[in-house]
Amino acid sequence: MWDYVVVGSGFGGSVAGLRLVEKGYRVLLLEKGRRFAPEDFPSTNWDLKRWMWAPALGLRGPFKMTFLPHLTALSGVGVGGGSLIYANTLPTPGKGFFQSSSWVDLADWETELEPHYATARRMLGAVENRMLTDPDRVLRNVAEKVGQPGDYGPTQVGIYFGKPGATAQDPYFGGEGPPRTGCIGCGGCMLGCRFGAKNTLDKNYLYLAEKRGLVIRAESKVDWVRPAEPDGYWVETLECGERRLHRTRNVVFSGGVLGTVPLLLKLRESAHGLPLLSPRLGSRVRTNSEALIGVTTSRRDLDMSLGIAIGSIFQTDEHSHLEPCRYPAGSNFFRVLTTPHVPGHNFIDRCKNLVRILRTRPRPAIRAWLTRDLARTTMILLYMRSLEGHLKLHLGRSPWTGYLRGMVTSLEDGPAPTCSIPEATELAEQIAEEVEGFPQSLITETLLGIPTTAHILGGCCMGATAEEGVIDAEHRVYGYPGLFVMDGSAVSANPGVNPSLTITALAERAMQRLQGPLPAHE
Repeated sequence: MWDYVVVGSGFGGSVAGLRLVEKGYRVLLLEKGRRFAPEDFPSTNWDLKRWMWAPALGLRGPFKMTFLPHLTALSGVGVGGGSLIYANTLPTPGKGFFQSSSWVDLADWETELEPHYATARRMLGAVENRMLTDPDRVLRNVAEKVGQPGDYGPTQVGIYFGKPGATAQDPYFGGEGPPRTGCIGCGGCMLGCRFGAKNTLDKNYLYLAEKRGLVIRAESKVDWVRPAEPDGYWVETLECGERRLHRTRNVVFSGGVLGTVPLLLKLRESAHGLPLLSPRLGSRVRTNSEALIGVTTSRRDLDMSLGIAIGSIFQTDEHSHLEPCRYPAGSNFFRVLTTPHVPGHNFIDRCKNLVRILRTRPRPAIRAWLTRDLARTTMILLYMRSLEGHLKLHLGRSPWTGYLRGMVTSLEDGPAPTCSIPEATELAEQIAEEVEGFPQSLITETLLGIPTTAHILGGCCMGATAEEGVIDAEHRVYGYPGLFVMDGSAVSANPGVNPSLTITALAERAMQRLQGPLPAHE
């Protein structure tokens, strides 16, 4: 019997795996994706078999796209979870996050999390970006032109900036960690680092945990969890086409919103699963209200593909900011999903604006779409803010058979996520003027109005009771002693920035507070 089974190896599950084995527990970590060595990652995103996750099509890469009624969600799959393909940024949220009414009564979050943020930054190797390139200089120029030069600066990132291309023996953990290679600024961070410079979780938390006894089983999808008699739980997995059972005293769910929430929703449906889960399961799901806009330049003296994934940030106001993103040269897959960027809050308005742009600016539109190397010529703008409402995730049913047919969303409260954000469009136009470019967006945004997010959060939020939340402030699942949730679904307020550091800090806090046998909820 295992003391703990951890489901998922992202920023929450990796922390849990290391800290639990350090406490002397026997721990099994299950990950549905593959292990990736640097040479396993693709050099461009045209290599779909090595980049995209779609097992039904034989694609088992680290990048997954999930299409939902209100948003398109991007996530990572593999040993290391989202860290394999995220943009390396490790920001700390502003005060509004810690003081949000959604969880402020549960703890003094800013004070309690401060030391854990420090631990997370040390473990993930967070440093200031040292590699400012063309898109960063363009963003700085725009910040200066709008009178906000002080609101622009380099990002805090999890990258090893040793001598470019040179290998060093463990620059972080005093001889315990793996060899690392200095970043060469190839722009491939979001495809998976092929050179060992990115501080992914398999090079820190998971690496150290395995040396201390953590057992990791890759390509093991958790399909069912149920209570065992007289105590503990059975965890059922699908591994290489075969079903296996694992007996454990405790389970930590760390599969992210798109893994943990649908699994728990399925388990709540069955008397042989976890039927006592909170009615709040799936509630208070939100994003950072992103708008993704690509500005394709006609200038040949600019190369948007070189550098790190996100090297700088422009804080436009207290709620919003803009970051330039990139893929490496030759990564032109998204060309097939690209259309001109058009504003509009409904389909008819967007179609009218699309026709207007194609009639008034046909040459720039055609030139942008036919550009030889989209990644080298396109500055991807990631605009984020923390103002929209909440969604609810639930399992859909076929109207004909009644059987479950995947996850769907509904609007729970406040305005729905939108990609039509006037400030984002205005900034894109300013940058287009700066680089002699043409703004473009994904077809799901232009025609359908569905925004794209890499930061989906919530669904297993905290509450003082089971009627208010799925878990308590210690990350314990109401109704089931020994079950925990430690991933993005447990983040109970909107950080408004990349949540990776926050998920890590929350998991560090939960693990520090885990002392001995766990009391049941009264």
